[in-house]
Amino acid sequence: MDVQKNGDSGSYDAVVDGRVVGMIVYHVPKHGDRVTFSHTIVDPEYRGRGIATRLTKHALDDLRAQDLKLTNYCAFVADYIADHPEYKDLVDERFPGRATVPDRAPRAR
Repeated sequence: MDVQKNGDSGSYDAVVDGRVVGMIVYHVPKHGDRVTFSHTIVDPEYRGRGIATRLTKHALDDLRAQDLKLTNYCAFVADYIADHPEYKDLVDERFPGRATVPDRAPRAR
């Protein structure tokens, strides 16, 4: 699996054998100091293979590398951050989004 950032469509794409099988849809607001994640999608026949997890890690690492904050509306991303609290600092305190990170101990990996 390869992850590609597609600025034209506003998505991080999971590509398997040349086919997009999953994505995280994002939007960069006008001022560009943060990114909004709206949802994560994985084709049904590819679910359960860790694709959404790898997409999320890649996307969050990309935000960190660009020194951007996250406004999150995706429940999967919120759960991922709860399980990987090292990413919690990426969530924009002013505009956290509606999918808040659960306040719980990380699940076993």
